[in-house]
Amino acid sequence: MLVAEILKDKGDAVYAIGPELTLGEACGELDRLRVGALMVCNNDKVVGVLSERDVVKAVARDGQTALNQPVSTFMTAEVVFAAPGETVAILMGRMTDRRIRHLPVLRDGRLAGVISIGDVVKCQIAEATQEAESLRTYIAAG
Repeated sequence: MLVAEILKDKGDAVYAIGPELTLGEACGELDRLRVGALMVCNNDKVVGVLSERDVVKAVARDGQTALNQPVSTFMTAEVVFAAPGETVAILMGRMTDRRIRHLPVLRDGRLAGVISIGDVVKCQIAEATQEAESLRTYIAAG
């Protein structure tokens, strides 16, 4: 399955914040939206990703004072992207190698959506279920 197909099914909603938002405010957004990561955008450009892991590292290093500092201090600035034409297998490899759980998708240089590890797992389960059903049908017909 391709990234474009996953986005077609799940939608292209992207939750983004600005780099000047405080870490505390960003935590409030993560909680309110019930997501594990937020894209950090400056105008229309993705400049980072703030994940739950980034928040934990920030608090572990700086304690409560981290919550009053800007997101730009703690976000992951080396953003790894996905493209609509890439396969789930490619994404799985990239996510595993880089130990990341969220990939923003760029289409024509613009943010088109976000693929999470949950989306990838859901896709893999659906494909395995479909394959198993096809095999059952083939065996029953034989």
